[in-house]
Amino acid sequence: MKKQPVVNNNQLCLVRIQGIKDAMEVLSGKWKFHILGTLMLGENLRFMDLLREVNGIGRKMLSKELQDLEMNHLITRTVLDTKPVTVEYSITEFGKALYPGINEIANWGIAYRNAIYKKE
Repeated sequence: MKKQPVVNNNQLCLVRIQGIKDAMEVLSGKWKFHILGTLMLGENLRFMDLLREVNGIGRKMLSKELQDLEMNHLITRTVLDTKPVTVEYSITEFGKALYPGINEIANWGIAYRNAIYKKE
């Protein structure tokens, strides 16, 4: 019978901290959660659809954020052979794995907002 490698709490903590750092690097910024949440609810969306849905974001910033999300395999960009060319964005299976986390953050934010406004 093989012995299982011993993982101490310090090693586990370091792995978890690195995981958090990696996630924050990929998801950091003002707009990424909003874009991902919109794509989770909207299936395939065009650039202008996203621009309308993500209130307050500019064209240049949306383009940059979409490129980042695509580079990190959270969304896909599909160019359709239409005249004029149509581009659609959709969330990947890897991106869909974020749904429970995004949902929990949303629930926490709602509870936090309710708690803060009740105190005022």
